[in-house]
Amino acid sequence: MLRNYIKIACRNIWKNKLFSAINIISLAIGLSASFVIGLMVYYEFTFDTFHEDGDRIYRVVTDFETPQGNLKNGGVTPPMRLAAREELTGIEQSAYFFNWWVSESKAASSEHIFPDPEKIILTEASYFDIFQYDWIAGSKETALQGPNKVVLTRKRALEYFPNTSFTAVIGQTLEYNAEIQAVVSGIVEDFDKRTDLHFDEFVSLETAKQTDSKDQILSDSWSMTNNASQLYVKISGHSTTTQIKRQLLALSEQHVDPDMVKYNNKRTFNLQPLADLHFDQEYGIYDYSRQEANKNVLISLIFIAIFLLLLGSINFINLNTAQATQRAKEIGIRKTLGSSKKQLVIQFLGETCLLTLIAAVCSVFLSIFALKIFDDFMPEGVDAMLMASPWFIGLVIGLIITITFLSGFYPGLVLSRFKPSRALKGEFIRSENKSSLRKVLTVSQFVIAQVFVIATLLVSKQIYFMMHSDLGFRTDAVAYLQTPWEDPSVNKRLVLKNEIKKLPNISNVSLGGMPPASHNMATRMGIYKQENEEIIHELQILNADTDYLDVYNIDILAGRKALNDTIEEYVINETGMRAFGFKDPEDIVGEYIELNTNKQLIVGVMKDFNQRSLKTEVIPLMLTGDTSRERRTNFRNIHVLLGDSPESWSQILAQVEQVYKDVYPGETFKMTFIDETIADFYEQEQRIASLLNWATGLSVIISCLGLLGLVIHTTERRTKEIGIRKVLGASLVQLNLLLCTDFLKLVIIAYVIAAPLAWWGLHDWLQDYAYKTDMSWWVFALSGFAMVLLAIVIMSFKTLRTALKNPVKSLRTD
Repeated sequence: MLRNYIKIACRNIWKNKLFSAINIISLAIGLSASFVIGLMVYYEFTFDTFHEDGDRIYRVVTDFETPQGNLKNGGVTPPMRLAAREELTGIEQSAYFFNWWVSESKAASSEHIFPDPEKIILTEASYFDIFQYDWIAGSKETALQGPNKVVLTRKRALEYFPNTSFTAVIGQTLEYNAEIQAVVSGIVEDFDKRTDLHFDEFVSLETAKQTDSKDQILSDSWSMTNNASQLYVKISGHSTTTQIKRQLLALSEQHVDPDMVKYNNKRTFNLQPLADLHFDQEYGIYDYSRQEANKNVLISLIFIAIFLLLLGSINFINLNTAQATQRAKEIGIRKTLGSSKKQLVIQFLGETCLLTLIAAVCSVFLSIFALKIFDDFMPEGVDAMLMASPWFIGLVIGLIITITFLSGFYPGLVLSRFKPSRALKGEFIRSENKSSLRKVLTVSQFVIAQVFVIATLLVSKQIYFMMHSDLGFRTDAVAYLQTPWEDPSVNKRLVLKNEIKKLPNISNVSLGGMPPASHNMATRMGIYKQENEEIIHELQILNADTDYLDVYNIDILAGRKALNDTIEEYVINETGMRAFGFKDPEDIVGEYIELNTNKQLIVGVMKDFNQRSLKTEVIPLMLTGDTSRERRTNFRNIHVLLGDSPESWSQILAQVEQVYKDVYPGETFKMTFIDETIADFYEQEQRIASLLNWATGLSVIISCLGLLGLVIHTTERRTKEIGIRKVLGASLVQLNLLLCTDFLKLVIIAYVIAAPLAWWGLHDWLQDYAYKTDMSWWVFALSGFAMVLLAIVIMSFKTLRTALKNPVKSLRTD
């Protein structure tokens, strides 16, 4: 019986090659999209799921409420490390660590220096109680007891001590910043599963007393919160997060910072589950080289995969029910020979399963191709090798079963209901219900496709708006050069500035902090005191020399720039001026604003510019010079205005690089154009646009394939009618209009449904942006016109071809 089912299924697929091809292509596209999206979702959702008792591990974080809005910090105040052990109940384990920045490191026995080594933390032995590592050498109980000890991962041990056995590495000495030494006391295996805890060197916390950051790391002050100071806790099995949060709130109230009260700020400690770490967009993770995963985007991807699968399944249902009349005699004979309804349904489910299997095989190859196309979009680590994992094989089997049932059950049920007597006579009772269902499914297809088209156009319009909006400063022909962080002096930077300024085709050079638009978060609370009140506002501080505003073409509206680069005079922006109650720029010039209890003179007002992406509004900002030069310069970057000839820029950059290497031999040269920095702000939007482009293209292809199949079926059924109408004088235009009208109505109905749905979703999406494009009418009109035109072209391809046939041949058709 099974062999017979398979044989008949193969014959039917081969007999209806065109319709089978449409079904296979539609399903293959939907399945390949599901496979690729499934790989991405699986990859992102399996970070840090392997830790023992991971559901009981939390990061303690800090939330701030200010008059200007809420802020979140992944760090804690240093005394919290002791409070977690001594004052909080229900905590089974706690581990404090500090992300330690080191300018260089090396093995004492080697001359090879590692500049700017990453993934180093200062921590304590309890870290290895919460996060379980496999120990190659040493013991977690003693490895970090006492100062000047370090535990390495296998990878880092091999970097420091190549061709050395791990037992011989124990006892070796490492040097940090050429002044702090640590003895290797343990080696652990690298995590072989996906994790955001990217650390390769674990230095004992007591070593922090020998560093320049000891006051930050081991301070007893509750007023300081540093994102580098991290605290993880494992709550006991009988405790709840509610109980722990209640105690954290009590600690917040017990250790109130007087300065925060003065500025109407509030600080509370909170818990973040380990499972949320990978998707965190606010508190931050440890691998700063990549963006955090976005759970909302992943959920959107899942819906896109479902929609594409539905489109493929709709094609199958539509085409199979539309072909029902062609199989009526076959069903009649089968029923006459004793086939039951159940057997007939199984027969058609078998055919669907065979088509789905063929589509699944094709989709695997399409998925491998898609992974290469989407290489820039994919997270690092998502590759074709994941397809060999058991979960992926399970996904394939599950999708094949689901699609077989969804796509094959209803057509099989419809076909199995044919009455043998009428089917054998060649009669078939037209069912309005079946025709109505096909119309509903076709409309559903084009609703999905139309929503994707509108979304693609509007998202592209928003990205274009953001990329080409005037940010209030020059973005073309400007680049900035980063200088070594570990150099605290401004002297070499002044030399570098002057040498670059001497180069030909350099219009201007400035020393300063970050560019006007950056991720700079340096802020201070400013107080403007009047007779009866105090106006308190948070101010972003930007350090730069007197050439900075000229390089970036930022206008002074009133007053002047600072007299020199070191005097503590401030130029405020328009938003800051309004925040302190002034309307006319001239009025605030000469006034004093208190910063950290020191009165500072406002000497000028500059025009507003956007400090970040257009998602956020302009915030109050003050520009000042290198006010802390005696301790450590704030001038970290060289800002260069290039000449007007882009053809010469590559030569200019080569000359700048040579000058940089002369001043800072052995250091890495990194120069970034401002327009590249602006583009980085919208990396996520660019990814969404790329995703929508592909989703739109695939959905339109699937929908049009389904429409083509239905048009082919309809024209074949109406061949005689077309011949008769042509004999009676009907023109090609009239025949084409006759055959296309019904389908065109469905496309238009789909547009009427899709337009308000797309408007609602996109209007909500645009609310995340402080500056946004208009919901232009032409976006909706263009998408609707394009879809109708495409449908007409596809339908006319077949209808005109049928209408051009000789009427004599058409009238002879059975």
